[in-house]
Amino acid sequence: MILEEFIKGFAEQFEDTDVAEIQMDTVYQDLDEWSSLTAMSIIAFVKTTYNKEITGKEIRSCETVEELFNLVEAK
Repeated sequence: MILEEFIKGFAEQFEDTDVAEIQMDTVYQDLDEWSSLTAMSIIAFVKTTYNKEITGKEIRSCETVEELFNLVEAK
């Protein structure tokens, strides 16, 4: 799994947030567009792209995109 590809796919789950705004150190829960619907999109993205399952609780336990990437990679 490559971090840059993960960030790109992660960023695509946001409709109104500029993709350039999302980097590995972005605290994604602080983004204006962050919501439970976005979290569900992230869960679906991880499942379809990496065939791995994550929970809402796991998403909430991470702060940055890189932390979420590391969680998914470890699964």
